[in-house]
Amino acid sequence: MAIISSQLSSQAESVRHHDFETEIRPHLTALYNYAFRMTANEEDAEDLLQESLLKAYRFFDSFERGTNCKAWLFRILKNTFINQYRKTAKEPGKVDYDDIKEFYNTIKVESADANDLEEELFGNLLDDTITSALQSVPPEFRTVVILCDLQGMTYEEIADTVGCPVGTVRSRLHRGRKLLKDELSEYAKSRGFLSEAI
Repeated sequence: MAIISSQLSSQAESVRHHDFETEIRPHLTALYNYAFRMTANEEDAEDLLQESLLKAYRFFDSFERGTNCKAWLFRILKNTFINQYRKTAKEPGKVDYDDIKEFYNTIKVESADANDLEEELFGNLLDDTITSALQSVPPEFRTVVILCDLQGMTYEEIADTVGCPVGTVRSRLHRGRKLLKDELSEYAKSRGFLSEAI
């Protein structure tokens, strides 16, 4: 009897694992990109994604099939990031060498011609500036900017992900874009993207 029970349990776990993998696989790239833009560090993004997927797997039985799996996964990732951020904020000040070693490249122009000298010379500079500006925006605003402008999610999907009304999403998006614009305006003027009059 114990052998039959063990086999049934093993089969049920195998089915659960397969169902979980089927649900999350289409969203892995978007989840990693979101984690990377939140952390601005490849290793931290991988750790955040792994921890979030472990939580999702642990609570997969509570996921309602047929609902928005992407929003459910993004919500878990966002909450995991916020919890880590709060935990780190409560710790005494530490300096991590990897954090100050270099700026991180996060927004790559995939269609850029590798032979384009201007792109080669200025591409990384722009990416570092944007990354730094994005990191300066408070997390609640940064989250909606990343989800909308970089992940292409709808207001409804974002509201589902962050757990707030669509009106709040619009408000946070407006505020986040304004903060990002303010942060980047001097850079844009110095590079000739904006006139001094603006």
